[in-house]
Amino acid sequence: MPEHPTFDILTATCPSRTSLARIANKWTAMVVIALSSGRLRFRDLRTTVDGISPKVLTDTLRDLERDGIVTRHVYAEVPPRVEYELTALGRTLHAPLQALGIWAEEHITEVLAARESYDAHT
Repeated sequence: MPEHPTFDILTATCPSRTSLARIANKWTAMVVIALSSGRLRFRDLRTTVDGISPKVLTDTLRDLERDGIVTRHVYAEVPPRVEYELTALGRTLHAPLQALGIWAEEHITEVLAARESYDAHT
């Protein structure tokens, strides 16, 4: 039976670093959270993820599709309809990313106070 390689995120050559970089991207987190409720069209994703540019959303969706986190559904209609959906792998990301989002919302007052204090002393 073949042995699975051991991955260590702290090692410079570890390929898992690229996954962490993708997951840690703010737009990735927001897109995954937005898609957690089901399939969305591009324009609906753009509306849901306020502030994301069309180019950044396109790049993010392509990267997520390449990594197997999002799947793209193209319908042969006029005009063409395209929807995006989390894959089974992508759905495993929802809970941890949602937890980070909740943490950010619950602790933003403390973070802002810490920033203000830091800035006052530097």
